[in-house]
Amino acid sequence: MNYTEDKSYRKWILAALLTAAGVLLSPLFSFPLGVTRAFPLQHMINIFLAVLCGSRYSTSAAFCTSVIRNLLGTGSLLAFPGSMVGAFLSGFLYSRLHTLWAAVLGEFVGTSLIGGLLSYPIAALFMGSSKGALFYVSLFSISCGAGCVIAYVVLKSARLIQTEFIKTK
Repeated sequence: MNYTEDKSYRKWILAALLTAAGVLLSPLFSFPLGVTRAFPLQHMINIFLAVLCGSRYSTSAAFCTSVIRNLLGTGSLLAFPGSMVGAFLSGFLYSRLHTLWAAVLGEFVGTSLIGGLLSYPIAALFMGSSKGALFYVSLFSISCGAGCVIAYVVLKSARLIQTEFIKTK
C-alpha cells in the first residue's frame, strides 16, 4: 500500500467515524424547528470533513448520516438537501481558497440558501407542507448558523494550539 492509498483510507475512516458520531449524537443535540429538526452538529461535521478531507468525504458523510437518521426515525427528508449541498460547497470553496472562512461560507450558503430552496418542493410533495421557500431558508439558517459558529471556533482554536505547539518545539 502506498502513501496516497493510506491517506485515502484514513480520510474514509474519519468520515465514517464522524458519520457515526452524527447519527449517535442526533437525538441529543437536535431540536424541533418547524417541519424539520435542527441539528447544528451536522453542519459542524460537514465543515470539519470539508477542511480536513475534502468535498467527496464531507458530501458522502452527509448523505450517509441523512440515510441512517431517516431509517432510524431521527431525521427528515429535508436532511438530504440541507446537509449535502452545504457539505459539497464547503469543501469546494475550501479547496479553491484555502481559508476557513470559505468553508464556513460554503456550508452556510449551501445549506441555508440553496438547501433551503431545494427543500421547498420536497416538503410540498412528500411532507404535505404548504410553507413558502423562504420559510425553509430561515429554518436552515438557524441550524446551520449555529453549526458554522461551533466549527469555526473549534477549528480556529485547534490551529492556534497547533501553531503555538510548533513554536515551542
